[in-house]
Amino acid sequence: MDYINNFIDYLKTSTNAYEAVRSLKNILKENKFIELNEYENWNLEKGKNYYVTRNGSALIAFMIPNDFTDLSFNMAAAHTDSPTFKIKPHNNIAVAKHYSMLNTEVYGGPIYSSFFDRPLSISGRIFVKDNGSIKEELINFDKDLLVIPNECIHFNRDVNSGKNYNPQVDLLPLLGKDASLDSLIEDEFGYKKEDILSYDLTLYSRFRGSVIGAKQEYFLAPQIDDLESVYGLFEGLINSSSKRSVNVCIAFDNEEVGSQTKQGANGTFLLDVLNRIKDSFKISDEAFKVALAKSLMVSCDNAHAVHPNDVAKTDSINNVFMNEGIVIKHNANQHYATDGLSQAVLKYVFDLNKIPYQDFTNRSDVRGGSTLGSISTTQVSIPTVDIGLAQLAMHSCVETAGTKDLETLVCAMKAFFSAHITKKNGNIVIE
Repeated sequence: MDYINNFIDYLKTSTNAYEAVRSLKNILKENKFIELNEYENWNLEKGKNYYVTRNGSALIAFMIPNDFTDLSFNMAAAHTDSPTFKIKPHNNIAVAKHYSMLNTEVYGGPIYSSFFDRPLSISGRIFVKDNGSIKEELINFDKDLLVIPNECIHFNRDVNSGKNYNPQVDLLPLLGKDASLDSLIEDEFGYKKEDILSYDLTLYSRFRGSVIGAKQEYFLAPQIDDLESVYGLFEGLINSSSKRSVNVCIAFDNEEVGSQTKQGANGTFLLDVLNRIKDSFKISDEAFKVALAKSLMVSCDNAHAVHPNDVAKTDSINNVFMNEGIVIKHNANQHYATDGLSQAVLKYVFDLNKIPYQDFTNRSDVRGGSTLGSISTTQVSIPTVDIGLAQLAMHSCVETAGTKDLETLVCAMKAFFSAHITKKNGNIVIE
């Protein structure tokens, strides 16, 4: 249960991708990881641990072994973003001379109705003029500030039969009367309206998590997809021991909108970092390619548990449940990157360390979502396996997952990052 309580504390300081990365940085600093900057030269040393960020919303941490004999890379990735609503540049909408609404647009694929009638707030980053330069600041109003109000049932008698919500009409949050976001920023944080150049601000749920269930077997929280995976991967990395593999843990951004960004899985962030590691230690191109050929990527993005009210939506035998282990995800059309080789390697590591796991496929007549695995291999082509933790209500404002699974993920990733994967006589060997 300690992992869940610690994760809920992490969620309290991670209401958006920028805060999630800042919180990760604090955890890594506490564990003696050294910060690098992309715009500075790197002087890496064997036996040291490092991290670097891009855009403030993506982070890569890596551990350099002392022994480069038979070098390979153990890599794992998750994503920092979650479905929400982003505030537009011109955002003040006056309604009937009595209401001030915020003009927003949908980010990703949220379950619209789950955001109604609950306290919301605003967080993200702003850019302001600062004595002849441009300053970036993370801001969080950290108070109950907004609501997206439902229409009463008397005006919409069919609401419980389903409603087709219009994002520009039905999903705008109520800010107050005669209210302005720029004025609120000035009052709350001291930045004058004329000095604010731009911002990346989103809405978030003020509820940050609680443990539920007759035996406290579940927990309820926002952004479980995919900050639970982020937290579990990095905890596993920190608690691992590097042998002859470079351990790399990645928190990409923008998975929920396709990963087509400089900080996303389809950008060059990971490849740039790997190349800079190669160059720093004067690893030849040939040796680098050999090391990658022996490497494995674990893509971690949560999975769909069997829903207690709709069991028929899942495959009758390839289905998964909360608190029953790591989910290994399969798809014939490669929406998940798992294949026979990649899953065999990971299952072998799990079996060695008594890590429970489950296999998941969608029903053959239901198309599931894609994830980081297949996207990241377009930039770094190595065997990849897609995993996750079983959860309910994915993309809801508040989601549900099992309290045992996070600790299982931490143990699983510790085992993976502590393994050395190599090939001998044509066979894969785990040391």
